This record gives sequence, C-alpha cells and structure tokens, in this order.
Amino acid sequence: MNMPDRLRNLTGAWALAVTEASAAAVTDVAGAGGELAAAVITIGAYRGQSLDELRRALGLSQPGTVKLVDRLVERGWVLRQPGRSGRSLSLALTPDGERLLDDLLAARAAAIEGLLAPLTAHERDELEGTLDKLLGAAASAERLRHLCRLCERRVCTDCPVARGARDDTGRHG
Repeated sequence: MNMPDRLRNLTGAWALAVTEASAAAVTDVAGAGGELAAAVITIGAYRGQSLDELRRALGLSQPGTVKLVDRLVERGWVLRQPGRSGRSLSLALTPDGERLLDDLLAARAAAIEGLLAPLTAHERDELEGTLDKLLGAAASAERLRHLCRLCERRVCTDCPVARGARDDTGRHG
C-alpha cells in the first residue's frame, strides 16, 4: 500500500513537534541540553543499570557516556556504586536526582499535554490505540530503552515497546 504524501508529511511534522516540545521542556528544567535529562530519566527508570546499559539506551559512545555521568555526579544528581561484578559500576539517583526526575517528567508531560489539548477525549483514545500499535511494531529488544528513554515508565503499565520487544525476542531469541 502506498502511503499518501500528506500523511507522511503530517506524521514527520508531528514527530518533530513532540520531540522539540519535549526537549525544550526538559532542557529548561535541567538547565542543560543534550542527553543529560534523558540520562536522569533512564537511570530513574532502570535502577542499578551499568554505564554500558546507559550508553546503549542513549546511543552514546563509551567516552561520551563517562563524560555525561561525570557531569551528573558533579551536579549531585547521580552516584556511582559497585555493580553486579567486581569491575562494573551501577548508577543511582541521589535525592536531588530524584527531585529532578520528578520535575523532568512533569515538564515533559505538560509539554505533550499542550500539544494534545485540541483533541477530544474520543480522539485521544483513538490516538492512544494507534500509537500503541505503531510503537509495538517499531519495537525490538535492542531499541526498548532507547525508544523509552524519556518515558514516564510508571504510567505505562502495558508498554507497547516492551511488549513488542518481548515479541521480537520470541521471534529472534
């Protein structure tokens, strides 16, 4: 089936609007751009993850991840702790990091809520079902943490990306 040109354009423009609104909101709260906010949100969602797990979620190089974590530690938001093996480290949020996490998620939610404001309750339900289907189809075990790096994990109890990743593991595992 050939997708109409206008639908492609509208989808691409909407994706940029959501990305830009989310990025601006979390950058304003964190006082810095880049992957700093995504790192705090990801560390909060996946407690005790390693530097390598964070690196893969953010799509950064190993040296870039180390520098990012250094910045988070310097700001008092993250602690490095002993990891699962004697040579690894795990990451944890400090109390200030936990407060920042709450603020980041609230700012992101408000930005997206503003974009969804023109929709009726029925239209929101329809959009939710459509996005659930699309995200589930786009998911893979490798992309789970990357796609959800800015998500408020506690509100997505039946995450379509996690569901799609489980299905992907079953197909390829």
